[in-house]
Amino acid sequence: MTWGGRRKLAGCTLFITGASRGIGKAIALKAAKDGANIVIAAKTAEPHPKLPGTIYTAAAEIEAAGGKALPCIVNVREEQQIINAVEKAVKTFGGIDILVNNASAISLTGTLETETKKVNLMMDVNVRGTYLTSKTCLPHLRKSRNPHILNLSPPMNLNPMWFKNHCAYTISKYGMSMCVLGMAEEFRGEVAVNALWPKTAIHTAAMDMLGGSGIEKQCRKTDILADAAYCILTKPKTFTGNFVIDEVLLREEGVKDFDVYAIAPGHPLMPDFFLDVETNVTATKQEGYGGSQAFKEEKKLSGSQHEGPGGAKADRESAPAKPLSPVAETFRVIQGAMTEEYVRSTQGVFQFELSGDEGGTWYIDLKTQGGSAGFGKPPVAADVVMSMSSADFVKMFTGKLKPTLAFMSGKLRIKGNMTLAIKLEKMLTQLNSKL
Repeated sequence: MTWGGRRKLAGCTLFITGASRGIGKAIALKAAKDGANIVIAAKTAEPHPKLPGTIYTAAAEIEAAGGKALPCIVNVREEQQIINAVEKAVKTFGGIDILVNNASAISLTGTLETETKKVNLMMDVNVRGTYLTSKTCLPHLRKSRNPHILNLSPPMNLNPMWFKNHCAYTISKYGMSMCVLGMAEEFRGEVAVNALWPKTAIHTAAMDMLGGSGIEKQCRKTDILADAAYCILTKPKTFTGNFVIDEVLLREEGVKDFDVYAIAPGHPLMPDFFLDVETNVTATKQEGYGGSQAFKEEKKLSGSQHEGPGGAKADRESAPAKPLSPVAETFRVIQGAMTEEYVRSTQGVFQFELSGDEGGTWYIDLKTQGGSAGFGKPPVAADVVMSMSSADFVKMFTGKLKPTLAFMSGKLRIKGNMTLAIKLEKMLTQLNSKL
């Protein structure tokens, strides 16, 4: 993509945290094509056993793309490493024009399942690291002609569903967004401060680790964020205090073909966290800094009792589902489709806590010889416990609701072995033809 053919970032110095791979590197390479100076502030100096790239391999790519690179070993948890890298950048390139706070840590775990060291990691990298890197760069940014800070963080959507399954992670990402809110106002007229967030999942090494193989088909390439970031960073510093969604901005800039960003063009895309979505829709309905209008209306309507079909009040105390009800029929088909191969390749026991009509406890045992499925607790201890409504359960097992989307949108809560949960998703793909 070209933006008027001019090299708008030529000679500019960008300080990018977490730029050795993924989104940070993509933003760096986009700017490098203009002839920008890139400070690669990241931890990986030696090759990582699971993750591709180091600060030195990224530097080579940046130089090859037409930019100048300064690789700096920076763990944003260490203030002195930030200070040293900023001083080195100023000494090498004469100043800093743009800061991209991209470094981030993630753990999609509930409050009781999140170890203290994980909480500390997310708060230190996402909130404290962003704050301290901004603080250290700001005296130099204020001397620039068109300075920008860009945080890779979401709009602050206060819909509780974005807190209930991974409270610590949400707090940490919203902490980055609060830096945008505060600093944009504090430095208005001097330094532009904005946030950028993807509308859909982005394919990175982190996404592979979270979602397992096959997840990439539901993702877009990092290029879409690089193009959106470039668009923001080339705007005047009066463009500040904005929470930008990549696709929304690029549409406004005249981009029409989004298939070029897809890993698998035509394949359904998974919406990203913190954007309210309908089951199979990726449209954003953000209102101000709170929850979406849809969420607010849902809250107005929700009461202590839930209604079933035809307005009848659902009995939450009801236990076994009626014969041949949608849930019971689903489990009947699962039981009939079980094979020794499923049991051997999965080796897991899944417990389902279903709410609403035909609710109660159900299970799929893919560990015990022969396997089994049905109502009640599993014959052996469950490895994974999944909680959701019975309606969403049926949708999930009939291919109308993807498990990954159900989890990310708060419809599905998972406790236990996430790897096994991913294995179940693969089995569902094979089962859908029979359900």
